[in-house]
This record gives sequence, structure tokens and C-alpha cells, in this order.
Amino acid sequence: MTCSSRAHLPFGAAVADAGVRFAVWAPKASRVDVEIIGDGVTRSWRLSDLGDGVYAGLVPDLGAGARYRFRLDGGPSFPDPWSRSQPEGVHGPSEVVDPNTFQWTDHDWRGVDREGLVLYEVHVGTYTPEGTFDALARELPQIRSLGITAIELMPVAEFPGRWNWGYDGVFLFAPSHVYGGVESFKHLIDTAHRHGLAVLLDVVYNHLGPDGNYLRAYSDDYFSTRHATPWGEAINYDGPNCRRVRELVIENARYWLREYHLDGLRLDATHAIFDDSPTPLLAEIVDAAHTEVGASRKIYLFAEDGRNDVRLIRPREAGGIGLDGVWADDFHHAVHVLVTGEREGYYADYDGSADAVARTITGGFLYQGQHSVFRDAPRGTTVTDEPASAFVFCLQNHDQVGNRAFGERLHHLVDVETYAVASALLVLAPELPLLFMGQEFATGSPFLYFTDHHDALGRLVTEGRRREFARFSAFADAATRDQIPDPQSETTFWRSKLRLEERQEHAWIYDLYRRLLWLRQTDPVFRHPDRRTTDSGALGQKCIIVRRELGAQRRLIAANFGAEILALAAEVPLLSWLGIGSWRVLLSTQHQGANVVPSAVTTLASEAGVVGEPRQVYLPAKTAIVWACE
Repeated sequence: MTCSSRAHLPFGAAVADAGVRFAVWAPKASRVDVEIIGDGVTRSWRLSDLGDGVYAGLVPDLGAGARYRFRLDGGPSFPDPWSRSQPEGVHGPSEVVDPNTFQWTDHDWRGVDREGLVLYEVHVGTYTPEGTFDALARELPQIRSLGITAIELMPVAEFPGRWNWGYDGVFLFAPSHVYGGVESFKHLIDTAHRHGLAVLLDVVYNHLGPDGNYLRAYSDDYFSTRHATPWGEAINYDGPNCRRVRELVIENARYWLREYHLDGLRLDATHAIFDDSPTPLLAEIVDAAHTEVGASRKIYLFAEDGRNDVRLIRPREAGGIGLDGVWADDFHHAVHVLVTGEREGYYADYDGSADAVARTITGGFLYQGQHSVFRDAPRGTTVTDEPASAFVFCLQNHDQVGNRAFGERLHHLVDVETYAVASALLVLAPELPLLFMGQEFATGSPFLYFTDHHDALGRLVTEGRRREFARFSAFADAATRDQIPDPQSETTFWRSKLRLEERQEHAWIYDLYRRLLWLRQTDPVFRHPDRRTTDSGALGQKCIIVRRELGAQRRLIAANFGAEILALAAEVPLLSWLGIGSWRVLLSTQHQGANVVPSAVTTLASEAGVVGEPRQVYLPAKTAIVWACE
């Protein structure tokens, strides 16, 4: 693997032959000193004023491991905004890191192909009992054997407290010391590459957490006076003196790809990145990321964005942003309403029909300019020739589970047969599937919202969490809202931990996911992410038919969420393929324990398949069937 020859960040601490060079942007200060902290003694060096708010200087006879702060105008001292490491947390001193000391073994790593890509979202702190990078690294062979090709880590940037989702991070360049810090994070990525797994990281550029956020001490220009986000102050990407602020996040994206060999980024809530600049920040990030990596390996840049805006995924040369994909929540919402009947909140935009699910599979987005009841405005843009892999589909993710009051996962709300049908539809649709840790073995653990803030902020978080649900009918009563788990409670965090032994306890659903992912990885039709050769429609209110082809090879998926169906193939256009040629069943979710070996193929049988002449198609209740014809 080759990376850019650029060895240092423009700011922060850089190890040099004669010592450590420090640089900081602090236009609010007229003097900056760097304080070196060690052995109970604090030494201080004044940095030179280089103009434009930049202060820099070399401290001799200093190296990696030294801890430091910046003292502004002879007053309080603060951690480094560009810190690579915060070993004592967000309020402690920063640590000098030499990025060249880790011994990488992934020199031949070139990334994973877009075809067959399967994302697996992981929260490091709750995946294992230990909740560390090293503990997660031990699980990578099991994750890879499932059929996953890329793990997507929820944010790991240094956050306040002992546990957090990661979206309250305040030091963008510092992997959390709670998870193990710099060397352990690099070891995790190096180990993943050794097992053939790509690693993507969720990064948050739309806001910063409030606790441990010292940016305003350096400059008020970090924050916008024109925009605001639901989570706090918007970052100043388009106002006066925004150049250094934009540089912070652009260099952060380059940094993760260069120093940590990451294979891509998931950009959180890009709809809340407010930027009216001629060249959008997101486009600059895309350009910088690809310039950084060049042709050395494949990387992927995804956005979470609720606007259904295809410009995000259109190439730069076609006037788009150039991202590789976007989280497309329509699939999750349409399936969720179909199987649960829930219609409150944003689910009000979905009618619970099989047709809505089918149109989402065909189109990538369901909303492509139609009026949204929930938003009371049009939503979405028209999808044209965008590839299926540009749309990330899921049945669960941290938001859709964790933002429920009690953190219920889909399989906690429906029976296992319904869940199996939904799982087959997700994995075998042409769009890019994302699994949320534990869904593959129907974990009994919820995923709750948890924080570990100081008492004053913690009380506000607890009150805000319960107030947030007051608009839902189930929580109209204050006594009911009081039952919502307290984000600040240690129990809330520990309840969210996975029990990995459930892989064996729930072996049937775990094996089903292995078989589904094996099909997606090895079958040439399912591996090919082409929407143009996909046709999807509804058979009644509860059954979705998906037809996919590649050359002469045809595949048909019937995902029946309702009662059994018996139909003549010739009389149902969506099933007409079954009336001609020789078809075989690749997989059925009906039989628990059937098709345990991925290579096993069953012939058509009366209990699930096509029988007689003229050909009759029998679809059992709450069953997905997958057919193949060569």
C-alpha cells in the first residue's frame, strides 16, 4: 500500500529530528505558549506568531509520548484542537504521536470490490464485553466468515465519559482512549485487512459535542452565526474566516485514510452541513480523499442524508458531489411499516404496502419529488442511471434502533418468520446492504441511547430524551415517559452490549444470514449491483416479487409477508418467468434447518415452488423463496 508522501498535519504536534514542532491556529490570542507536562513539572515555550492567527515553534529534545497544552495570552491552557491522542480524555492534555512507529503488515492491501460489498455497522464499545479495539479485532474472523466484506465503525473520535455513541466527539483526530487509542486502532485495521475486511469510519462534520469542546477559546470563527443544527451550533463552513475551519475537516478526512489506512468514510448527517460556498465542502472532501489515496487502493465515501438528493452520488464531472453512496432510508421505513403497522413520526409517509417496498427496490429512493406529509414539503429528486450500489439499504442501524424509546430491533417487534423474509429481501436486493451488529443472530440485546456526561449536562440529556417522545401517543403520559431508560444510567449502556454466544443460541437465523450472504457473494446475478436489469413489483398487499438477470441468467425472489398464495405463472406478469424454462430453488426461508450447507440446492417441491402443467406457483405464508434459471 502506498500513501501520500505528506507526513505531517498542518497543525498539531509533529515529531522532527531535533524535537517536536507545534502549530496552532488561535486568532483570538495575541500570545500562545505550549506547555509540556511531565513528572509533576510544567515547562513552557513561547510559539512564534507567523501571522493569520497561526503560532508555531520547535521544542527541542522532545518526542512521542510527551503531553502538552496550549496556553493562551498567559491565561488558561487547553488541549490541542488537532490532537492525535487524548490519553486522559477530552479535558486532559494532548499527547505527541509519531505516526510512523506502527509496523503495518498490509502492504499488498488494495481494498474490496464494489461488487459484493456488504457493510456491517459496529459500535466498538458494545460489540464485546471489553468494548475495545483489541477485543473487536479478535472477532474479525467470525465477522468475515459470515460473508461481510466491510465493517463500518460508529464514530471513534475522543468523546466525553466512559461510553457514548460517538456523535459527541470533540477531538476529530484522536481515536478514543476508552477503546484503546492510537496503536490499538491501527492494529484493528491492520488485522481486518489481513482477513480481507475493509474498514470504514463514521465521521461527524456537522456539529461537535459540547463537553470538552474548547474551540471557541481559540477562535469564535469555528462556529456559524448564520446556521444552526438540531444538536447545537453549526460549524462555520461558509462565513467569515472559514478557511481554517474547512481545512480542519478536509485534512481530517485525508488523515484517516493516510495514517490509519482506512478504506472509506461514512459522513454523518450531511443534510446538516450548512455550506453556501461556490465549491461545496463535501465536494472538496471527495476530491481530497481521492487525491490522498490515488490508485493505491479502493476507497468508499458514503453520506447519511435524508433529502434523497441524487446530486450527492452523481460524479463530479456531471455536476454532482461524487460520493459513492448514500444511506437510503426509504427501504427501511417502507419495510418497517409493512411488517409492524407503525405510522407515527416519519413513518406517516409510508402506507405499509408491498408496492411501496417494490418501488423502492426498483428506484433506490421511494420519494423522488413527491409531497412528504411528515415534512409538509416535496422530498427527493429523480433517480436516473445511478447504480444500485449507490443506495445503502438496511433493516436496522444505530439510528433506527437506538432512537426508539426502548431500543427495540426489528426482530423484537415481529415474528421470526417475518424477520427471515425481510432479511432475504434486504440481502438479495441489488442495492448495497448494511447490517447492524447482532441482527444476523437476532440478538436479544436492545441498542439504547447512552451517554456519560457530567451531572449538569447529563440531567439535560435525560430530560431532553424523555421530552422528545412526548409527541408520540404511546408516551403522552408522563409516567410512561419515566419508564424510558435513562441515557446516563450505567445499566443503559450495559444492556446494549451484545451477547455473542447468541450466535449458537439462535443458530437458525444466523445460518440463514450466512446462506443469504453466501448467495450474494458467489452468485453472479446477485453479486452484480445493477438496477437496470432489476424489476420489482407487488403481488397483493403483502408479497414483493423481485426479478433480476445478468445475460441469460435469471433469478426471482418472492418475499411473501402475508398468507399463502397459489397462482398460475402465466397469469401473473411478475411470475411469468417461472412458466418457461427449467427453474430450481436456491433458498427458502420456510424450513428451519434446511439448506444448512451453502452449496446445497433443493429441487422444486410442492411445499414451496412450481408444480404441474400449466405451472402453478405456490408461495407459503411468511416465506421468501429464491429461484434460479440458467
